[in-house]
Amino acid sequence: MRLLTLLAFLSLSPLPLAAGSFVGDVIILGEYHDNPHHHARQAEIVAEVAPRAIVFEMLTTNQAARHKPGADQDRLSALFGWEDSGWPSFSLYYPIFAAAPDARVFGAGVPRDEARQVRESGIAFVFGIGAGAYGLTDPLPSEEQASREAEQMAAHCDALPETMLPFMVDFQRLRDARLAQKTVRALELTGGPVVVITGNGHARRDRGMPVYLERVKPEARIVSLGQGEEGSAPPPGDFDVIRYAPSVERGDPCEAFR
Repeated sequence: MRLLTLLAFLSLSPLPLAAGSFVGDVIILGEYHDNPHHHARQAEIVAEVAPRAIVFEMLTTNQAARHKPGADQDRLSALFGWEDSGWPSFSLYYPIFAAAPDARVFGAGVPRDEARQVRESGIAFVFGIGAGAYGLTDPLPSEEQASREAEQMAAHCDALPETMLPFMVDFQRLRDARLAQKTVRALELTGGPVVVITGNGHARRDRGMPVYLERVKPEARIVSLGQGEEGSAPPPGDFDVIRYAPSVERGDPCEAFR
């Protein structure tokens, strides 16, 4: 029933929904980070769901602690130090905050210093207590490891040294587990529903944060949305729902590697 409700809500036809008609404990909303249409859809869903908490991939725990309900776009951007974060313009994300002004904000971003530690100490050490529960103490099956390394190489325009690939896969696993960990915390503190704002790669059910969330919170009702662009292939991976939006103009993403 909850999946059918989400399908109706995201339908291109103007189907009105009563407040609170979408049911779920965790609603994961994927995106292409630079597509404003994806963020507009996220804001619409957030307004409908009225979550008690929102978990952002784009914020660290320390940044999220600076959140001030009711702050305007410029003030909130300054509080987060968003301009120095490397993410696209805060103007794309602010409507999501504004759509649920009373929601508690959680940050699941991995700080740069922790990212550097992954290569030196491993993901279980960096994650800390609970790493085993989230599966970070176990190596991936060899076929899956090879598949993930190939995805990382393709995503980086075949420009990465092969010795970097295991680290890149580990870092992705750490980020997925951290998203799941913060989502569990948000559920415990607020009771939910919780919305997660993240890239499509983390939202995918087959190897993204839902895998880690289900390990530690199997009773949670999860819906994952992947967002693609019209005229392009769907985002890789498994999702409960995939929706498309107009594409945006981009330069050659591989130019930076040449």
